[in-house]
Amino acid sequence: MPTFSNPVLAGSHPDPSICRVGEDFYLVTSSFAYYPGIPVLHSRDLVGWQPLGHVVDRPSQVSLTGLDVSDGLWAATIRHHEGTFYVVVALARGRQGSTTYLFTAPDPAGPWSDPVVLEAEGIDPSLFFDDDGRCWFTACRDAAEPEVTGPGELWMRELDLDRLALTGPTHALWYGAMRGAWVEAPHLYKRDGVYHLIGAEGGTGRHHAVTAARADAVTGPYSTDPRSPLLTHRHRGAAEPIHHVGHVDLVDTPAGETWAVALGVRPLDGTHTLGREVFLVPIEWTADGPVFAPDTGRVTLSERLPAGVGAGTMASAVGPVRDDFVGTALGPEWSSLRGPVGHLVSTGPGEGGLTIRLAPEPLTGAGTPAFVARRQQHLRMRARARVRFTATAPTQEAGLVVFQHAHHATLALTADASGTPHVVLTAHESGSPTRLGAVAVTSDEVVLVVDSDESGYTFHVQEGTWTTLGSIERPFFSTERAGGFVGVHLGLYGIGGADAGEAHVHWFEYAPAR
Repeated sequence: MPTFSNPVLAGSHPDPSICRVGEDFYLVTSSFAYYPGIPVLHSRDLVGWQPLGHVVDRPSQVSLTGLDVSDGLWAATIRHHEGTFYVVVALARGRQGSTTYLFTAPDPAGPWSDPVVLEAEGIDPSLFFDDDGRCWFTACRDAAEPEVTGPGELWMRELDLDRLALTGPTHALWYGAMRGAWVEAPHLYKRDGVYHLIGAEGGTGRHHAVTAARADAVTGPYSTDPRSPLLTHRHRGAAEPIHHVGHVDLVDTPAGETWAVALGVRPLDGTHTLGREVFLVPIEWTADGPVFAPDTGRVTLSERLPAGVGAGTMASAVGPVRDDFVGTALGPEWSSLRGPVGHLVSTGPGEGGLTIRLAPEPLTGAGTPAFVARRQQHLRMRARARVRFTATAPTQEAGLVVFQHAHHATLALTADASGTPHVVLTAHESGSPTRLGAVAVTSDEVVLVVDSDESGYTFHVQEGTWTTLGSIERPFFSTERAGGFVGVHLGLYGIGGADAGEAHVHWFEYAPAR
């Protein structure tokens, strides 16, 4: 039987949501404080995905200034109705929902509209278009009587599609199957006249689980599916290659099958660095409701292809890539923090390369540093960049960074107190720097290199010959150590005071390693 490899989207792509229009599938994921926000991807087969753009690509749409890396745009939902695409998303501050936005577009590639603010509280908003054309908004919030019902509540109001505003009464739908756990990630589906409300419980860590309820009317009452949890790996042992499974969204294919996109992580020795990734899971509908992964009851690294998909189809694996920065804009794989980086200049045709204008904002701050990065998508990989920079003081630095929420490591061209050029490796743990190695160099242009494997990250500089400056154990960059909701990003940066100069990146390479 032809198979594909899970995950179909590797590296930090949490909270997937999916819809289909004809032969085309569209998917969005959380982006937190990274900018542009809410990536949109396209597929014709559910397995291979290509980036289309982002919902939030203008600072005027949403302000991310001042937010923690793991706050920002959480758990968007994408839907399509009568020629219009809709995306709803919550903006989180201090790990709580603060504002709910609705975006629309006739083309998922954009441009997307400026947002409409909905009168909604909580997080994880979703939309459901019923057979009669009415649209229903669902989300999760704190329950009014947690000691009676449990801590979380899934709730609903109607969305007026003409005014793009919530209207009518609020309906409390469900408090989850596990009354001591928060229920979140609501999505609603209708099958043979029955409404199926799918949620997630147990947090986004090891105890994550998919649970469900059903009703004969869209506004309820909903009764818990007694089979809950319908999908979880919380009962699996440490040898299980995939954990934290949950937060699903379902889609029907043109061939009549149903599949789910789910988040999961691939831990090693109890910690993971790549973040929450997108896994594809088959669904079988029965009289009792959806059955996830009917043949195995679990998410697997190898899965049968969807019906009608050719055997040559591959998941969205990232092979060796090289960016010479010859365009007028960075590609969709690159992100900055909290807004567009005014400190970057792509030089265009000719010499190519990326110019980084050093900025005083530190990588640990809440502003927009001179920093761009892309997701790490392989445990074993090598990232390299050829960087030219002349520092005049130790406070000026530019180079490579391995960035993961509260922890990061920099491999930077800088200068010592006498002005002699050096390459310095520094580990930053919750804002506290520790110098791990340094070497004097004879040129202001070097190749900076980081290797990653099961044991950790090793940093090198190439200036004619190779010099290894040091290594950092892999768990240092894990979510379990660094915190937050994101995975490792590999980036380029520059830090310095006013008029600190510019660094030039000739090229950047990323390659998986065997």
